[in-house]
Amino acid sequence: MNFTATTQTMPHDTSVPEQQQEQHPLRYTWVFWFMHRTRGAKITNYEEGMKRIAAFSTVEDFWAVYSHLRRARDLPIVSDYQLFKQGVRPVWEDDANIHGGKWIVRLKKGLATRYWELLVLAIIGEQFDVNDEICGAVLSIRSSEDIISVWNKTSSNGRINLKIRDTIKKVLSLPADTVMEYKSHNDALKDRSSFRNTDIFR
Repeated sequence: MNFTATTQTMPHDTSVPEQQQEQHPLRYTWVFWFMHRTRGAKITNYEEGMKRIAAFSTVEDFWAVYSHLRRARDLPIVSDYQLFKQGVRPVWEDDANIHGGKWIVRLKKGLATRYWELLVLAIIGEQFDVNDEICGAVLSIRSSEDIISVWNKTSSNGRINLKIRDTIKKVLSLPADTVMEYKSHNDALKDRSSFRNTDIFR
């Protein structure tokens, strides 16, 4: 059955609300997650501690969700926001993450709100231009510093990894000599640490 010809002769459907007609779809559906634990508490089951906040697949839905989220400056110590593609769990062991790693930027307290928003907009807006390589990003609020990290699929691809690093610097307007760190998820699994024993890039 040829639906194309039928569609061309149909009048404009004025019954669709204007708001729905103006939706701007994103390339992927993304999911916000949140995790908080009290200082000094041991994590017994990381995945059980994560709370799924909401998914969105359009620009309009993103702002509807984001406008209701607490800003980084208002989060309690030892909290994490995670933004990941739908279907990808924000854990090292996920099939999409297991062979990848993450770029790490350590921030002085007070800067996380601005940098996290810039990073989120760059990721969902496809500013990284590395095909399907970006899995997600994490904002970690800690007592002495805040940390943002960008997770990618393939830790062994040096060319793509450096392109991701340079894009992070660009979208966050970081100085050229900013120290960046990288850690593969396999290494994280071995030492059970997210931010220790990283590779330093100057």
